[in-house]
Formats: sequence, structure tokens, C-alpha cells
Amino acid sequence: MYAIVLINAWALAFIFMSKAPVWLSVWIPGGLSLICCARLAGWWRSRHVVPSSEAARMALTRTNQFSFVLTVALTAWALSLYPYGDTYARGNIAFFIAITGVGVIICLQQLPSAAFIVAIVINTAFVTYFSIEGMTSFVVMAINMAFVSIALLLVVTVQFRHFSGAVSARAKLEVANRENARLANLDSLTGLSNRRQFFTHLEAAFSEPDGKRFAVGIIDLDGFKPVNDLYGHSVGDSLLKEVAQRLNELVDSRTHIFRLGGDEFALTLSDCPGDAELLVLGEQICTALRCPFVLSEATVQVSGSIGFSVYPDLARDVHQLYDRADYALYQGKRTNRGHAVLFSSEHVIAIEQNHQIEQVLNRADLDSELTVFFQPIVDIQRERTVAFEALARWDSPELGRVSPADFIPVAERIGLISVLTRSLLKKALAAACTWPEDVRLSFNLSTHDISSSDGVATIVGIILSSGIDPRRVDLEITETAMMYDFGEAKASVEVFKLLGCGIALDDFGTGYSSLSQLHALPLTKLKIDRSFVSNLHKNPASYKIVKSLLALSHDMKLGCVIEGVETSEELDALKTLGGVLVQGYFYSAPIPEAEIARFLPGPQVSRKAG
Repeated sequence: MYAIVLINAWALAFIFMSKAPVWLSVWIPGGLSLICCARLAGWWRSRHVVPSSEAARMALTRTNQFSFVLTVALTAWALSLYPYGDTYARGNIAFFIAITGVGVIICLQQLPSAAFIVAIVINTAFVTYFSIEGMTSFVVMAINMAFVSIALLLVVTVQFRHFSGAVSARAKLEVANRENARLANLDSLTGLSNRRQFFTHLEAAFSEPDGKRFAVGIIDLDGFKPVNDLYGHSVGDSLLKEVAQRLNELVDSRTHIFRLGGDEFALTLSDCPGDAELLVLGEQICTALRCPFVLSEATVQVSGSIGFSVYPDLARDVHQLYDRADYALYQGKRTNRGHAVLFSSEHVIAIEQNHQIEQVLNRADLDSELTVFFQPIVDIQRERTVAFEALARWDSPELGRVSPADFIPVAERIGLISVLTRSLLKKALAAACTWPEDVRLSFNLSTHDISSSDGVATIVGIILSSGIDPRRVDLEITETAMMYDFGEAKASVEVFKLLGCGIALDDFGTGYSSLSQLHALPLTKLKIDRSFVSNLHKNPASYKIVKSLLALSHDMKLGCVIEGVETSEELDALKTLGGVLVQGYFYSAPIPEAEIARFLPGPQVSRKAG
């Protein structure tokens, strides 16, 4: 537009330079040129700036005002040249006004108000001035220009309608895109940011490092699945909403809460405090999650474990920060469920050891390297060994003796646990075949062993081919394994029960099975976890728990084995409570098969040095 104005103005000025005064033919168009160039420079500088709605409104208002002023100035200047020219030069004035007006109107089609201002000013001045002068050809040209302007304004109006519609559609599309982006990063159930936004947030935090400590915490609910199974998914969803609300109430502006999926949540903490303060926050979260949740359908109780990792202390990037928080959570759930655990240098060593165990385990000859040790289960009323629990031992040519607490979790993680189970079960059954027929074998199964029909069929085949009476075999399953997939686990244990095997629920009291679920399982024994037995005679709470569990097993007509008995005081307390079956270091540590014979002769069982 400015190019059209300036080129036409200087073309007209050139024609009148020899006829009109210098101030009129040179200085005025020169001034107009400076003004137009200043406007053009200002537009060029701001071409990449996205203005606010108020700034855009003011800019459009100024454009309308400038259009009026510039059009009046140009028209007045052009008409002021009229007295100095001949007929040919005066025709150029009319041509200048007409062609400039048409060009400017077309250029201003995105701002119809300015286009109308230009058209009205030019046509009014054109028609009025030349009508007064009385030159018929110029009057006809002015009237023709007016009609052309009207046509152009109609075109401008239509085009602007289409333009404004396109802008409106684009604005709506941008709003929709922003809303879609928001929903894509939002967990629809809890209203928290989701897993995708969690990692986006981490990437953003790492892209602009500020030198401050940055922490990630992974939170996993303990006992959520039983709530889902017992009350249904609607109650589970209500519980997750309440958990999200409770977590939001515990954090400040430095902290963001996310739901990663299922019953797993996460938090990020910028400008992270010291380790002690971080663990205090974690314990506050765990304590809050242990409080009962009063829902409209039921009052439920769960707990939560949390694993923390901190950048840059022991994490170099986003993925390592997340993985190490997840590892700390996993370790916490194994050793300190319901509390906060901070990833530490000891965990780094453990990861390296686990990696080494994984590598060696993958290439190990398990049949030759695995052995079975046995720990007696004693009837303390008759002082007689009634069973042995089979326990895995691994003597690696590369690593030496590896603790079951180290290699069994690795085997579960890499999918080798079923291979271990088959090898160990065959060896344990072969040993049990040599025992008196009234001595039972107790053998542990993992989650993987009971989570598929093929695995169950394999175990059944091993028991049947061993030659032992299946009624002498007790298969131990943890509460955690049962709750992983209750329906599949129930179907599996029913198969074992039909075979004649006893079914023992291991580590009873540490998991989240409900009484209704216990009644639904074909159990024959409960095993009370050793955590309740330690210093039983000194701890009133443990004493009451064991007393209640013994009463429960009696009411359900189930046998009850009490694990972890190590002192005579603990044994005396159990006798007072009416306990019958115990195992623990008070009688014997796990022993190799060659030493079993000394626990079998005669009716009496004395304490053995462990």
C-alpha cells in the first residue's frame, strides 16, 4: 500500500516540478514519504510480535485515524497542484487520485473500516472539487470512480466476512487444540496431570537446570486391588479420587502431583530440601494415606509406599531419576512397606549386584547349582517334627553362595522363577520320599507359578511323577501372590486342593486379603509372619495380634504355623496362647538334606544349634 502511494505521489510530483513551487512539488511529497517510511519501519519491527487483544485494538484504531489523515493530506496536496497544470497535467491529477484510491482500498480489504474512510474521503473530494470546476470529463471520471469504489467496497466487505470467518475458525481450532492438549495431559478420573505430562514436566525441568536439587517420588498404594475386588471398580475409582485430593492437600507450590496409572502416583519437588526433610515429607504422605477413607459406598483402609530419588545426587538424567525412584519404591515395598525410602549409594551397589546376579543366573546350570535346604516345623505340644519347609540355596561357581533374598527377586523379575520352581520341587519331593509317611513337605510357590494354567499343570505333573502321596505336600502361597490376580490364584489352588495337596497362606497378616476372600479359598493352613513373633513376650501389640490370628485359624478350622521363633521366651508365650506348630532358629536353621535324619528318629525334638 505504501509503495502504491509513494510511487504515484512522486510520479505526479515529477510532472509538476517545473510548473509548481518547490515546496509543493518536492517538500510536501518528501514529508509524506518520510511519514510513510516511518510507519513502514514500525510495522517491520513488530512483524513477529503477537499483540494482546487490547494492543491489537489500539493499533487498528490508530490505522483508521492514520488512513483518514493520510488520505486527506494526499487528496488536498494533489488538488492543490491543479491550478499549476495544463489539461494534460490536470488529467494526471485525476488519474493519481483514482488509481491511488483503488489501490489503497484493495490493500485495506482486511480492515474494511479504513477502506471505507479512504473511499469516502477520496470520492467526496474528487466529485465535489471537479463538479465545482465544471469540467465535464473530470466530473464523469469522478462519478465513475465513485461507482468503482462502491463495487470495490462490496468486494472488500465479502472478502472480510470470509477472512473474519477464517480467523474465527482458526481461533476456535486453537482453543480446541489447547483443550485437547490439556485433556491429553490430564488424568480424567482424578483431575491430576497424567503420566505423559509427568515426563514432559521432567524433561522441561532438565532442559533449564538451575543448579538446585530436584526430587522425584513414586507412590504406590498397598491394598488397592483387594478394595477393587471386594467392593468393585466404582469404589476403587472413588478411592483414587480421594487419594488424589489427600495428596494435593499435603503439598506446596514447589511440588507437583501426578497419577501415572492404576494405583500409582508421582510427585516432583523443585528446590528439594535435605534428605532428612524429604523423608519427613514422605512419611507425612504415608501417614495420611493410612487414615481410613470414608466413601459413600464403604469405609476402606489402604496404605502407601513411596520411593524418592534426587538429582543430581544419584541420578544423571530424566530416565535414571525415574528408574531409581521406582527402584527405591520396590525396595521399600519389600522391606519397609508403608513408608518412605530414599534411593542411596547402597542401592547403587545393590543394582550392580542384581545386574551381576541376573547375568550369572541367565547362564547358570540351575539343576546342578541349586540345592534344597529344609527347616523343621515342630509340633510343640508333642515335641515332634511334623514337616519340613523346603528352602532354595544357590551355590554359583562364579559368585559363591548367593542369598535367596538376592537371587529369587531377580529370578522373578527376569522370568526364571518358574524354572527354579520346577528344579527345586523335583529335588524337594525326591528328598521327602525318604521320610516317614507322617512327615509333610512344605514348598513355596511364587506369583508366576500360580498365574497360568500351564504353570499349574507342570507343577501337578511333577508331584504326580514323584511317587509321593500329594496329601503329604503343603504348597505355600503368599498373600501378595493371592491378591495379584485373585480369580486366577483361586482357580489354581483349587486344582492343587483337588489333587490332595494342603494349601498354606504364607506371611499371613502382612498382606491385604479380606476375611471374605479367605473363606473363598480352599486353605488348610495359615502361617503367621515372623514380624509378629519377634519379642512377642515383650510387645503387647504383637501378643494380641498372634492371639487373634490363632483364634481366627481355630474358628476357620485351619492349621496354623508360627514362623520365626528364636528364643525360649517367645516359645513359652506361644504355648500360653495355645500355639501348636512352630518353626524357627530356636529349633534349627535350614539344614541340608543329609542332616534331616537327626530330626526324625524318636518322638522327641530338642533345640539344635543354628
